[in-house]
Amino acid sequence: MKRREFITLLGGAAATWPLAARAQQPAMPVIGFLDASSAPERGWVLAAFRQGLAEGGFVEGRNLAIEFRWADGQYDRLPELAADLVHRNVSVIATPGTSAAGLAAKSATATIPIVFGAPGDPVMLGLVKSLNRPGGNATGVNFFTSEVVAKRMQLLRELVPAVSRIAVLVNPSDPSNESTRSDVEPAASGLGILVLQAVTIGDIDAAFARLVREKADALFVAPGVFFSARRVQLAVLAARHNVPAVYSSRTAVEAGGLMSYGADLADAFRQVGVYTARILKGAKPADLPVVQSSKFELVINLSTARALGLTIPPSLLATADAVIE
Repeated sequence: MKRREFITLLGGAAATWPLAARAQQPAMPVIGFLDASSAPERGWVLAAFRQGLAEGGFVEGRNLAIEFRWADGQYDRLPELAADLVHRNVSVIATPGTSAAGLAAKSATATIPIVFGAPGDPVMLGLVKSLNRPGGNATGVNFFTSEVVAKRMQLLRELVPAVSRIAVLVNPSDPSNESTRSDVEPAASGLGILVLQAVTIGDIDAAFARLVREKADALFVAPGVFFSARRVQLAVLAARHNVPAVYSSRTAVEAGGLMSYGADLADAFRQVGVYTARILKGAKPADLPVVQSSKFELVINLSTARALGLTIPPSLLATADAVIE
């Protein structure tokens, strides 16, 4: 073979090496992220979700892609969004924030792994067969937003000892709110209970009008995407009508709400990321027990308490995880 022909052949072979190498590389996995909220609302916990993925060795844009689907508070859009992710044949569907998103994903596929975050009981909701042995294609984190109703009520009664009638604000379109309603009665033993419903902004205004008309002494706000998105409206109305209110998430207190008690949502989102990474590495959802949140936080807004004429008991201040001035 002539030298020139040999060099040409060698150069041609070298040119094909990168192509061959790329052909042998596995495709980058894609996870679907389904949430009933919106990207701006979830910004503070998305970082925690990505942290959980990174702990498992996955970084978005480097060895992982994420397809985000946001329902923007419209729960009826979740089935369509879940079906779209299934159509795109994503590797895993993550639904860290709401039971409704997990249920929509569960209805859309029985084969693609699902990692959920559920404020209600995942067994009662039908997401898993049991906490220790989930079975099927779903597992995740139970962050007890609904199950801590009794503790949240106890804290409210400690803060407002003269309360005799309490209003409970729920969203009937949110699956987790049903358990909130059933848990409130034993937790509010000895108190009168006024159940208020809201699925729109106008409903919240109407609920406060009824709360004032029927003379409730305090407000217990159920967890959920809708109330989280309307936290400023809730805080303003509570201040306007001089109503002490307790919430499930610290974001409401940061927006001017009085007090919150609930699971550390950032940690719950991180745990969903960790489980998603484990599944990408080959673990099966049926073999991964549902994680139960162990981090809870009490947050109090001192400025709001003063505006309402309330004195925070030293015992509450001593146990608070965060006090906002």
